[in-house]
Amino acid sequence: QVQLVQSGGGLVQAGGSLRLSCAASSGTIGSYAMGWFRQAPGKEREFVAVINWSGSRTSYVDSVKGRFTISRDNAKNTVYLQMNSLKPADTAVYTCAASLRVRTGVEGDYIDYSKYGYWGQGTQVTVSS
Repeated sequence: QVQLVQSGGGLVQAGGSLRLSCAASSGTIGSYAMGWFRQAPGKEREFVAVINWSGSRTSYVDSVKGRFTISRDNAKNTVYLQMNSLKPADTAVYTCAASLRVRTGVEGDYIDYSKYGYWGQGTQVTVSS
C-alpha cells in the first residue's frame, strides 16, 4: 500500500513548462507501475502517461507525445511529469496513480483508470493563451 502526495502545478502561459511530482508519503513505489491522468472541466478523465516499475518502458497519449516526459526515481519514491510547450488544451486537474495490475505494454491496461489502486490528491494546471 502507498499514499501519494503531489506537488507542482500552477498557472503558466502557452509555451511554458511545469514539472509535477508525486511522492509516496508512506510505502514504496518500487513495485508499481505509475501513471498520470488529467480531467478538464466538463470532460472525462483522460490517460496521459505511464511508466513501469523500473522506468524502462513508458507510454503517452498522442496529444502529449514529444512534449511531456514521465520519469521515476525509486530511491526517492517519486514519479515526475515534465510538461514542456504547454498549450491551453492541457489545462486540467492532473492526478498521479499507482498500480500493481497494469501491464505497461498493453494499452487496454494502462489507459484504464480502474486498473490503478492508489491515487494522489490532484493538482491544477492552467495554461493561458
